[in-house]
Amino acid sequence: MGIAMSKVFAALFGSKEVRILILGLDNAGKTTILYRLQADEIEQTVPTIGFNMETLQYKNIKFQVWDLGGQTSIRPYWRCYYPNTDAIIYVVDSADVDRLNIAKQELHAMLEKGALNAAQISEAMGLSDIRNRQWSIKETTATQGSGLFEGFDW
Repeated sequence: MGIAMSKVFAALFGSKEVRILILGLDNAGKTTILYRLQADEIEQTVPTIGFNMETLQYKNIKFQVWDLGGQTSIRPYWRCYYPNTDAIIYVVDSADVDRLNIAKQELHAMLEKGALNAAQISEAMGLSDIRNRQWSIKETTATQGSGLFEGFDW
């Protein structure tokens, strides 16, 4: 009942709720991005074992943002969080040149057959239309806060 009322309220008043996952290798900056978005400040972080979840309000959209740990032992569990996800932010540390290939492999593993079913991919990421749609890479610096909201605006 509560969920139904929330959806009716959202339809009438224009607010929307979106579930987002932040994924990427360990030490890529996922948690720094999350807390920069939430509090617009840098917090000292430790490696995420499991997840961090924060709710953010941006414009008239309420974002439930899940920051999942990126260690090798945790990555296979990312798929447990895919259902009901509206978008994925995949973070790559462009200064970590030695692990760019690993980041690439993990991204491709997320999208390979069996990782998500076709309906989940189509609904959550619009991949069925990807050839006819624009996409963008947004340069961000979480420690300085630059570029973070440009991705949301895009």
